[in-house]
Amino acid sequence: MAPPLPVQAPVPTPAPRLADRVAAARPAPPAEPRPAPANANLSDLPEAERLHRIKAAVHDRIIGELGERANELDREAISQRATEVLDAYLSSRRVTLTSQTRDKLLGALLADILGFGPLDLLLADEAISDIMVNGPNKVYIERGSKMQRAAIRFDSDAHLMQIISRIVTGVGRRVDESSPMVDARLPDGSRVNVIIPPLAVRGASVTIRKMRKDPLQIADLIKNQTLTEEMAVFLKACVNARMNIVVAGGGSSGKTTTLNVLSSFIPSDERIITVEDAAELQLRQIHVINLESRPNNVEGKGGVSIRDLVINTLRMRPDRIVVGEVRSGEALDMLQAMNTGHDGSLTTVHSNTPRDTISRLETLVLMAGMELPSRAIREQIASAINIIIQQNRLRDGTRKITYISEVTGIEGDQISLQDIFVYKQTGYENGKVSGMLTATGAIPRIMEVLESTGNPVPVSYFDPAPNSGFVRPKRLQVVPNAA
Repeated sequence: MAPPLPVQAPVPTPAPRLADRVAAARPAPPAEPRPAPANANLSDLPEAERLHRIKAAVHDRIIGELGERANELDREAISQRATEVLDAYLSSRRVTLTSQTRDKLLGALLADILGFGPLDLLLADEAISDIMVNGPNKVYIERGSKMQRAAIRFDSDAHLMQIISRIVTGVGRRVDESSPMVDARLPDGSRVNVIIPPLAVRGASVTIRKMRKDPLQIADLIKNQTLTEEMAVFLKACVNARMNIVVAGGGSSGKTTTLNVLSSFIPSDERIITVEDAAELQLRQIHVINLESRPNNVEGKGGVSIRDLVINTLRMRPDRIVVGEVRSGEALDMLQAMNTGHDGSLTTVHSNTPRDTISRLETLVLMAGMELPSRAIREQIASAINIIIQQNRLRDGTRKITYISEVTGIEGDQISLQDIFVYKQTGYENGKVSGMLTATGAIPRIMEVLESTGNPVPVSYFDPAPNSGFVRPKRLQVVPNAA
């Protein structure tokens, strides 16, 4: 009898490396859509799943066939080839579809190959102002100031990532795990923000602020009761008289729309330079130069910030500088430009009230890295800014200019403000906000400048509305009405 084999001690399992533990903790990447196996019976699947599998299989076949040639062929050639491949696939699988279903499937297929997939339907709807994708199955839109869920979905996480990749590569950007956040722009100028896993825990998120084909004009804002005709006349006079104006407000409050309207008042014979993160302004003047910032490349180099562009703008002989939004140290350069002969400049900033706007600008100036005393910063702001326009999105989704305030100087250590027009909310019933836009009775101190530059505003425009609670202070000098 053979002697028993010796029992070996178990070999200890080495502790997993830190890199392996990190990799295991990461969420698994979304599975790529695969065509149905050759022996799959598509007829037994639910219609939605069946169409999804057909589209995925035909899409992969066309992309694999065309490869890099897809960018060289025109839409008609690709459409013809997609039709041939789809019909051949349906015939080989003995799948019968109604002509309406087949056309719908072909349209979705071409949207994936040539456009932005399901987003094409929403981008074509001019009544939609914002599109918000919260993963492949939850898409929301804003239509008429109301948020609602859209009747579209993406086939999978991979399908959504495919569309995201097409969006960002179209403007020379990239999005992946090492660069999971990106701002981009669609061919029509619509602004896009993308954030993907692992930062977006429940799937990639896409936010699109659509660009209007026909930009809103001042008459549209009056019609929408964003402001009154008297407010519009005053603001137009301020722009023509080269007042420096800041449009303040929260996200989606309409700041960029108002800035665009104000920019339309700039005379066409002036040289205008715009500086933006993502180009959104739609100026109709002839002599306009649009500058756009650029993020760092893969190596962390090559980025051009808003501040870099503002500094460079000063060397480009501008008559007007329009900065889409100041959010960092470029606020200091903007204020210095306003104080050194570049009157009539316009910009926006995120804040909730005119007084908050002053505090916000102080904070942004400090982000420039200059150790300036608070007094010096406030003097810069007081001498640079003439008018603050405060815009808010109310509870019912409507957008109002809630304040037009004048910066009147500095008293002690505080910048003094004078409200010229305000919005007074009087109630909220049945989901609608009620209130009135009214003058406060205060006469702007810049009235003499408006008069001397040929931009008079009738004093009667500053009379408070009845029952507004405001009265015109008698101590202020009233400039006679213009003829």
